Amino acid sequence: MAPSAPKQITWIIGIVLGILGILGHYTKVEVLSEHNYELLLVGFLILAAGTTLKDL
Repeated sequence: MAPSAPKQITWIIGIVLGILGILGHYTKVEVLSEHNYELLLVGFLILAAGTTLKDL
């Protein structure tokens, strides 16, 4: 099983969630600060699934 490029929307969602997780770690935004690690983890998992699974 060879990795493939994820669809653009999958890539955008993963990157946005990852950036929100990083911002939540370094800023004092209540919602982002409470869930910063979860946002980063979900963003990474979406990117990993997008490269592993075809048509995601």
